[in-house]
Amino acid sequence: MSSGARPASRSTPSVCSPCRGGAARIESVVRERSVGRPVVRSTPISFNGTDRAAVGQFSVLDLGSLHGWRSQVPTPWQRDLDRDRKNLTEWLASRLPDARKLRISELTTPQSSGFSNDTLLFDLEYDQDGAVVREPLVVRIQPTGYQVFPEYDMGLQFRTMQKLAKTDVPVPRMYWLEEDDTDLLGAAFYVMGQVQGRVPPDNPPYHKDGWLTEATPEERNQVWLAGFECMAKIHRLDWEALGFGFLDKPELGDTALDQQIAYYKNYLEWAARGREQPTAEAALEWIEKNKPDDSRRCLCWGDARIGNIIFDGTTPAAVIDWEMVTLGSPEQDVAWQIFLDRHHSEGIETPRLEGMADYDESTAHYSRLSGFDVDHLHFYQVFAGFRFGVIMIRLAQQMGEYGVMPAEAALGFETNNTVTRLLAKIMGLPMPGEKLADFGA
Repeated sequence: MSSGARPASRSTPSVCSPCRGGAARIESVVRERSVGRPVVRSTPISFNGTDRAAVGQFSVLDLGSLHGWRSQVPTPWQRDLDRDRKNLTEWLASRLPDARKLRISELTTPQSSGFSNDTLLFDLEYDQDGAVVREPLVVRIQPTGYQVFPEYDMGLQFRTMQKLAKTDVPVPRMYWLEEDDTDLLGAAFYVMGQVQGRVPPDNPPYHKDGWLTEATPEERNQVWLAGFECMAKIHRLDWEALGFGFLDKPELGDTALDQQIAYYKNYLEWAARGREQPTAEAALEWIEKNKPDDSRRCLCWGDARIGNIIFDGTTPAAVIDWEMVTLGSPEQDVAWQIFLDRHHSEGIETPRLEGMADYDESTAHYSRLSGFDVDHLHFYQVFAGFRFGVIMIRLAQQMGEYGVMPAEAALGFETNNTVTRLLAKIMGLPMPGEKLADFGA
């Protein structure tokens, strides 16, 4: 089914409140034209869609940077951008029957990861009522190659952002969803608006480099706490009234926490391919034995962190990356941002930036805004590390399968990486290796 709304009529580019798929999260973006030299945009800009191979997590290049690897990443999927442009132009014309002289610019793709060609950027222009309407748009295409998660639901992401557009949570403007005609671009896709702003980077992590290192301590703290402020907005929503009941998975367990544990237990079994995963398996056993009595159920962002917020100055312009949206305990999101922040600092032996509130101050700030107590932070940090560790298994396999690292090195990287080492440290487990696994390159 194809669904959505037509772009608003205007003669200047629109800037919508954004979301993922993902987003190009850098102050200076090189957008390589399909023909000709790269175009360098030095103005801060972010766009909807994704340059993330890990669906909201690190791209392969991010991981290479963290592990000291420097090499050229091959591009496993090549799109025929001329064909895509022709098909998109015809498809958009059918969505906008009143538009005259409809045309779209050359298609561009995010450049920070050679593994994600499932995002296309372009400008739509057409004449209407004597004015030129111009809309910078993003197309997110369902991956048809390697998948990090067991399933990938474009409709879920599109409808989640559509529902959130009715709330005070900033999300991108969603235009159309195409799930039926997969011949157009090779898979289901949706179209949404681009968003201007900047995002705390993952590569290198924001504690190490990027615009936050140049910000004042006060500005850094505003950005850091904004993550918890966005969470508080999300967690206070009446998810049932908004129509998010479809996220409930009673077949996986009685409580939202039970369901999440069951989902990631199945995910681990699927990702491990029969190979032992000592740190992840030990964490899962501990999680099942130490599960708190927490029956709270709210809408959870899933990939909750400041790296998934597009900022206008220090104000959130958009909350992005909704692939991991779920029902769960609010502490699940809180702990995810904290674990990811720890990973970006102590996990890579880098001090936290001066000015950012410590974790006790941060959780207190969140509780004041949300009305939810944070009583089980250690448990939910372990759960966050376990979930991220499972995702890392698939990323390691991806790098091995695409030749980013030798197959033997990829096997070692499944179990011994910055995530599993931080998780082992938090839990008091033996380190998964004497030193961090390298890429063998």
